[in-house]
Amino acid sequence: MTTFTPSIVWDFGTAYELFISLHVLHEPDYFGIRPSYAAGVRSRIPATERKLLEEVYPLTGVPLKWLSTLPAPKDAISALWTLKQIPPAKRMLTLQRVEESLESADPEAQDKHTRVNQIMLRIAQEGKWQTEDIDFFVKIFSKKHAIRRDAIERAFDWWKKPEELGEGFLSALQSYYQAFFEEEEKRIEPHLRAGLERAQSLANSLSFEDLFAELSQGLKIGDEFTAPNFVIAPAFWSTPLVFYEKLDTDTMILLFGARPTDMSVIPGETVPDGLVRSLKALADPTRLKILRYLTNESLTPSEIARRLQLRPPTVTHHLKELRLAGLVEFAFKHDENRYTVRKQALAAVYENLNHFLENETTKELA
Repeated sequence: MTTFTPSIVWDFGTAYELFISLHVLHEPDYFGIRPSYAAGVRSRIPATERKLLEEVYPLTGVPLKWLSTLPAPKDAISALWTLKQIPPAKRMLTLQRVEESLESADPEAQDKHTRVNQIMLRIAQEGKWQTEDIDFFVKIFSKKHAIRRDAIERAFDWWKKPEELGEGFLSALQSYYQAFFEEEEKRIEPHLRAGLERAQSLANSLSFEDLFAELSQGLKIGDEFTAPNFVIAPAFWSTPLVFYEKLDTDTMILLFGARPTDMSVIPGETVPDGLVRSLKALADPTRLKILRYLTNESLTPSEIARRLQLRPPTVTHHLKELRLAGLVEFAFKHDENRYTVRKQALAAVYENLNHFLENETTKELA
């Protein structure tokens, strides 16, 4: 791949984290969060609003495009206030930027985006969905997440009532803010600022490819990440994974994980969850064998499966755990994922473990 140096605009706002944390709490397994803790936080939201959020989140996700347009200070309160100014019937259409077109160099991506928007706009206008709408969404979602057909049907049942959905979604977000995120915002904001400052400092000494790999904790730039301009902002709850999306033909937004390695996503937890994930990943014999292969060369899941005589889905599961632990890097090339080991991350595991043990011993002795 040809080296390129895009223009970078640095962004910051806890409004991103309002939506990211809620998304993570609805998919805790995917992000390596304890499901019992996630369920406990969601239980603080009133039952009716909690049910709405659970049923519509497959369609809402994290509205990066809308969030990127918010003015400073781009915090949770300003996001909720801006959302409240939108007429209820237009609220979700605006949040998801459904009425906007996308110009893309990839005709397939452009066609998919156009079809998704056409379906969602028609359902909102006509107040009904069709079986082929469900078929299409099941197909596109199955490439990334295994979302059940009945889950999409429930989401569309809300989407066909745009005014009721707009009122209910805002009310649910406000309840989530009051029940949990208001205090959480105070806890994480200093770490988001520190993460942004660190990223800006790295940008002065690293090429964009190396900066991208460092901030994404193991993601190599592929064709899907090439753009003349990047908007980059820190995130806390999604660490070590990234959120990204095309804002327009020339601009991509990237939210990188900025949670410190010695800190847990769960408030009050003294054991860093990143350290726990790393140790669990290393404690599995199959994953150790995978790391040994990846130390010497870059391999695809299929190639690993053949060497270990395992089914490809089993290998994919193990690679996901290694990715969540930040121990492997991967690049998407020629319609396949290729993985290699992150040697510096392996060394960091032992450093983090020693740091944790020494700090805890010091506290106890004091």
